[in-house]
Amino acid sequence: MAMVLDTEVYQKILESMYSALVIVDFEGKIIFLNKTAERILEVSKDEIYGRYLADTLYCSRLLKVLENGEEYINEKVRIDGQRYVLSSGSPIKNDNIIVGAFAVFHDYDELQERLRAVESAYGELNAIIESSYDGIWISDGKGVTLRVNKTYEEFSGIKAGELVGRSLYDLVKEGYYSDSAALHVLKKKEPVTLVHEIKTGKKAMVTANPVFDSDGNIWRVITNVRDITLLTSLQEQLEQVKSLSKKYELELQELRRKSFDKNIICNSRSMESTLELAVRVARVDSTVLILGESGVGKGLIAKLIHKNSKRADKPFININCGAIPENLLESELFGYEKGSFTGASKEGKPGIFELAQKGTLFLDEIGELPMHLQVKLLQAVQEQQIYRVGGTKSIDLDVRILAATNKDLVEMMEKREFRKDLYYRLNVVSISIPSLRKRKEDIPLLINHFMEKFCKKFRIKKQISPQVVDTLIAYDWPGNVRELENVIERIVVLSSDDTITLNDLPVNIRGQQEQAMDGYVINIPRGTSLKGALEQVERLLIKENLIKHGSTRRAAIMLDINQSTVVRKAQKYNKEAKAKNELSPKGSVNIF
Repeated sequence: MAMVLDTEVYQKILESMYSALVIVDFEGKIIFLNKTAERILEVSKDEIYGRYLADTLYCSRLLKVLENGEEYINEKVRIDGQRYVLSSGSPIKNDNIIVGAFAVFHDYDELQERLRAVESAYGELNAIIESSYDGIWISDGKGVTLRVNKTYEEFSGIKAGELVGRSLYDLVKEGYYSDSAALHVLKKKEPVTLVHEIKTGKKAMVTANPVFDSDGNIWRVITNVRDITLLTSLQEQLEQVKSLSKKYELELQELRRKSFDKNIICNSRSMESTLELAVRVARVDSTVLILGESGVGKGLIAKLIHKNSKRADKPFININCGAIPENLLESELFGYEKGSFTGASKEGKPGIFELAQKGTLFLDEIGELPMHLQVKLLQAVQEQQIYRVGGTKSIDLDVRILAATNKDLVEMMEKREFRKDLYYRLNVVSISIPSLRKRKEDIPLLINHFMEKFCKKFRIKKQISPQVVDTLIAYDWPGNVRELENVIERIVVLSSDDTITLNDLPVNIRGQQEQAMDGYVINIPRGTSLKGALEQVERLLIKENLIKHGSTRRAAIMLDINQSTVVRKAQKYNKEAKAKNELSPKGSVNIF
């Protein structure tokens, strides 16, 4: 007598079962197994349908069910040499005659893994409840106490044994509590917060929240209990901590501002304002667009922002969009999947965005980015999400983006060379770095800094003449700080004497100064008093004549003033120069 599954509906039901199912007829031939069984047994139904169970699967336990007609429940059954399932089996009878048998089973290792996960989750939940700062009281939908944590025991002075299993109604009647938030929840079916007094005389703020079952009935009530006295004390302490934290934050900002000269040398107010803005914006994750001519130090500002941000201990990745060939730039930025193009790595490769995860990505020369990549960059900035080249799976990002350019992006937008939407996304905060020719008061400090740097690097001692300092200050510096650094390195390396003179300077710099020697050019800031302007002219004339004639006597003759006046004025201006730290690191500049 053969058994046949005669309806498609039954078969679909069996196929959709979460449990694995195998059915055999009275001869032990396999007539059905669902997809879960195929996966666990690692077989295909097409391979084994109609074949004897004994010839295909190691399931001797099910064969015994056919023989003796006895079912078994939740037995650990071996299905091959190493693997086991947790199985239940039963005969299929028709008029008390065995016409087949079936087994329902689960992968034993999977069950063990799930059991461990449940135990772990229970352990975590228990740890959370017991380590909670608040007292926690759990009751059921009828008001019976199920559990209280240790914090509640310590706060109330009442042991869990006095409460667990008892009705909240009885506990209120017996004077344990003046009121019960949980009982109000059972009546109102909504969260309740109140203040009540417990048996020990302490007052507590209590918040009770209902947990509903699938039918909308209250299944549990979770009550949080907090000592108001302790809370008030902690609130006062918190305010003190906040006040101290704000004080320390301001002090830290001041210390950071004072430490600018370790990497960024400046004396001008315009540059100090730029640095202060950079430190201020570093505290938030806003996108920043850094603007400035080539060589002004846009990369240093980007590093300063990263250093002072909450991401300071995470990666800082710098990429120059104009230094990478256009055909490689997309894969460098976004990475690529294996086999996405000829020559691609077999394993694929993460892009710059992924390497900067949790940190800061600095996109230098953003104006060089091709239009088709601006679209992908916009998505990355806007959605914090990218796709690798050749990939279909999105990658979530947690990256702060800084961008920089020496181009006029507004003009590029008008020419449709730069996307407006990307510009506004990048330009949340903009920082403009002044060119070196607009902050000439920084040049003496930068000269000293680079002199020290290269003298130390090359292990030589050099000093720089005042004429050279003046010439460097007068130069326009189209290449800004980078050009100045390169010039100092060159004259330190190439000068043959211990003192660097005008002859050691590049011709273009020296030539500009020589053209200006026919007259004097003095930059007098707006708002300078007449007395202040006259002092600047006087200082320049005395200095030039002392340099040119080499003695106070001859300088006095040329200026048509007394020698004592020249000596007194020179001493005054030298003293002021020293106070402003305008001297060479090796002490060679002694004329203002």
